[in-house]
Amino acid sequence: MWYAITGIDVEDSLDKRKAARPRHVARLQELLDQGRLLLAGPFPAIDAEDPGPVGFSGSLIIAEFEDLDAAKAWANADPYRAAGVYREVTVRPFRQTLP
Repeated sequence: MWYAITGIDVEDSLDKRKAARPRHVARLQELLDQGRLLLAGPFPAIDAEDPGPVGFSGSLIIAEFEDLDAAKAWANADPYRAAGVYREVTVRPFRQTLP
């Protein structure tokens, strides 16, 4: 089943994001290589493709896991959690309707 993982950043998270990003993206690449990643990306803190120094306010990942517990375990092991980027993470089942 698909799960939507939403991370909400702490204030001024950009430096922490930059430091942890290679490890974060490597885990996403593993999901992609396994055919289990539907989409992933950050929420710019302002209405701009590149928010510059204001950075990002969070992230969305939609990926396939065996069950909710597996999705939560994966989300809790995210390098952004360990680096203090996220102040809150939610994991919910997701059903793709369109496209």
